[in-house]
Amino acid sequence: MSLRVTTWPRHPLLVALLSVAPSAEVGPVAVPPSAPAPTMAEVLAASPPTDWRRLDPENTLYLELAGGRVVIDLAPGFAPNHVANVKTLARAKYFDGLTINRVQDNYVVQWGDADAEDPAKARPLADAKASLAAEFDRPASDDLPFWRLPEADAYAPEIGFASGFPAARDARTGRAWLAHCYGMVGAGRGNAPESNGSELYVVIGHAPRHLDRNVTLVGRVVQGMDRLSILPRGTGAMGFYEEPEQRVRIRSVRVAADLPEAERADLEILRTDTKSFQSLVESRRNRREDWFIYPVGRIELCNVPIPVRVRAAAANRPTAATAPN
Repeated sequence: MSLRVTTWPRHPLLVALLSVAPSAEVGPVAVPPSAPAPTMAEVLAASPPTDWRRLDPENTLYLELAGGRVVIDLAPGFAPNHVANVKTLARAKYFDGLTINRVQDNYVVQWGDADAEDPAKARPLADAKASLAAEFDRPASDDLPFWRLPEADAYAPEIGFASGFPAARDARTGRAWLAHCYGMVGAGRGNAPESNGSELYVVIGHAPRHLDRNVTLVGRVVQGMDRLSILPRGTGAMGFYEEPEQRVRIRSVRVAADLPEAERADLEILRTDTKSFQSLVESRRNRREDWFIYPVGRIELCNVPIPVRVRAAAANRPTAATAPN
């Protein structure tokens, strides 16, 4: 019995598409290692102190809720004007007593002035600017070190990490931008691209990357996500609370530098420009813990954890890392 092989006609468009689709776009392929590779826990345990950076108090925000503190690492390298405005608002105690007004499942927690649309009731912005030009992206210049992941991405030509944040870039346009991963903090806006940081949100669900370059991102929550993700979901459209009594009151928002050192959260973050971080990414790309059967050999940008840990102040040595699993 002979096997007949049919050769399909080669459509010119298909040929063109195949010719410009490099095989590398499928990402790294899982290859069984010749020797056991370290797990993430082992990578963190072996990481030298120089691979960690302490939070900059001048660019750290504390959102205080009844349930505890949420710590935000600001990103002035990407949104300098918005970060400055948010700090001005915090120092004017603008956010104190305002509320979390929206909790949309698998999406965002959002807070600000519930009366912002009513000029007669809206809280004054004090010395902060009422409108800022969008800071959706920035030049991908030499002063922005970018460690690129080899994996392909649905939303950007290149993905990786810059200044400790998940980011993307386009070599053709020479632009780079932050990515909407879990825990990222953005400045809410209307239909116009301008915003001012008086209304902020945090991603609490699957990464809404379609928002990249459509909202100004100002930082990332590095501690206290559990205090946001457990909040009751809003029952109104887009997760807004329908009744004023449902809103969650904000006790205060402060710049860490304005508090006595004893009242600050003594945290440090694994630097994303280190060999330890590269090893961590590989440990997540190919899970080698006993439970895993198949090391996938690929990873998505927003599935890479950026570990944060509390320093042991008395001994001036770090405690165990508090990175997600």
